[in-house]
Amino acid sequence: MQDLIPRAEKAAALLKARRETIVIAESSTGGLISAALLALPGASAYFLGGAVVYTQTARTALLDIGDLKPLGLRASTEAYALLGARTARQRFAATWALSETGATGPTGNRYGDAAGHSCIAVVGPTEQAITIETGSGDRVANMRAFSAAALDLLAKVLADAR
Repeated sequence: MQDLIPRAEKAAALLKARRETIVIAESSTGGLISAALLALPGASAYFLGGAVVYTQTARTALLDIGDLKPLGLRASTEAYALLGARTARQRFAATWALSETGATGPTGNRYGDAAGHSCIAVVGPTEQAITIETGSGDRVANMRAFSAAALDLLAKVLADAR
């Protein structure tokens, strides 16, 4: 967690300075992205909420996104991460949203993605999605790597949106 705090500080400073808000919908990071943003003093100025959307049941209950097949989507893709971020942003009326979905390990997911695969999306006035592959089956290391990549992407997108 300590290695995530400096990354979260960059994003938080930009959000606070611009009086913007964020919501998080994360999966395989298990709440680490939210925890890093909430560990900073003054988080209530920008953090509206977050959810660990780890299962299909959670996706339906928390984001009101049902079956993905009619949408031509599956989890653990950039398109799905974008959908999660867009939906969370709209439901919370946030300036920004970040969504993460992936396969933490030690094995891959049921969609055929190897352990160490994560898709991350930031949505707001601009949008960006990335895929990272660590090549590792180390669950905890992947959770940290995915969270670090998500916070780095958030800070980059916020800085670019000035």
